[in-house]
Amino acid sequence: MNRPPAALSPQTWEAVQRPTAEARGLPNQAYTDRDFARYERDTLLASTWTCVGLLRDLPDDGPAACPVEVLDLPLVMVRDAEGRVQVFHNVCSHRGHVLVAQACRLENAIRCPYHSWAYRLDGSLRGTPFIGGPGAHELPGFDKTRHGLRAVPSAVWLGLVFVNLSATAPAFDDFTAPVRERWAPLCGAGGLEQYQPAADGYTELEVAANWKLAVENYCEAYHVPWVHPGLNSYSPLSEHYSIAEQFVFAGQGTNVYEFAERAGISLPGCEDWPADKRRQAEYLALFPNLLLGLQVDHLFAMVLEPLAHDRTRERVQLYFLRGAADGEAHAAARKTVLDGWREVFVEDVSAVEGLQRGRRSPGFEGGVFTPVMDVATHAFHRWAAAGLARGTPAAT
Repeated sequence: MNRPPAALSPQTWEAVQRPTAEARGLPNQAYTDRDFARYERDTLLASTWTCVGLLRDLPDDGPAACPVEVLDLPLVMVRDAEGRVQVFHNVCSHRGHVLVAQACRLENAIRCPYHSWAYRLDGSLRGTPFIGGPGAHELPGFDKTRHGLRAVPSAVWLGLVFVNLSATAPAFDDFTAPVRERWAPLCGAGGLEQYQPAADGYTELEVAANWKLAVENYCEAYHVPWVHPGLNSYSPLSEHYSIAEQFVFAGQGTNVYEFAERAGISLPGCEDWPADKRRQAEYLALFPNLLLGLQVDHLFAMVLEPLAHDRTRERVQLYFLRGAADGEAHAAARKTVLDGWREVFVEDVSAVEGLQRGRRSPGFEGGVFTPVMDVATHAFHRWAAAGLARGTPAAT
């Protein structure tokens, strides 16, 4: 079991778990310390289902591979000839060389660039050239079945790839169930899967801040009047509400989402969506690092990719209903939606980076929460503090 950094006492975690009006936030070290980030990776992120990539990262047409990382931990997504996607540690079992350096198509093997050991797409070791000397590709007593790639439990949902580094998380369907169940009254029988990823509905941003600050910012609408004046003009703070499913997800909703009307665009809406809730939209952070936004005519997913303790890549994928996700008829509308959300997310960058800079100050150590406006943000702090204090098996 990993132990929390010595500077963080049980009292630190207890202070986060108090009622919202009395609680303190996570300490500065949780945002500014490289060693803390590694501990966090090997405990908090490893213990659950962390999103590490998108299927769009894999080249089209047949077997392919794409490297991904979780705070310097090298992994690789592999798609086989049948379309199955698995994730492995991206390292050769011989001398530890990284196997895949960039997204690529595959034939029938992954080959190490160092000594040319070859692995089948299921991770099993296939070839060991010259292992017994020049021209000798076998070695008496060497059991290939014991030296394949190390697989990481993985799952795919909404075209997103998740891993559980510790292999201790509940079943993946149980992980996503709370979100699916919350949104079933809006989406109906078709569920979220009726929203299809748009090939031209993608953007990304890089933020000089810890990934947790992006989650915290997303969870609350308190900042909207000052950071997002345009958004506030049609979805004011007074129409927002907080959402908190303790230790699962948190976020916010609005009763007056009117972007399409104001932008003068038309997209097919979910047919099962209740008529009296057509302008309702909700924005959930599924812990740890997936931000989801659901509107009647589209869905978006933002994957927060921790690059370092103070750098995060935000990868945004838009989804539209069948018939609108692709094709020229709705191309202009898709672009308008993408541009609209990018504008909002760019506005958030300076706010989140300001939070990161503030965490360097000894004059701040966790801050406080308002029980009216910060319920969702506090819910995320509680989840993170519980996992960090408990510790879990290190990454496998």
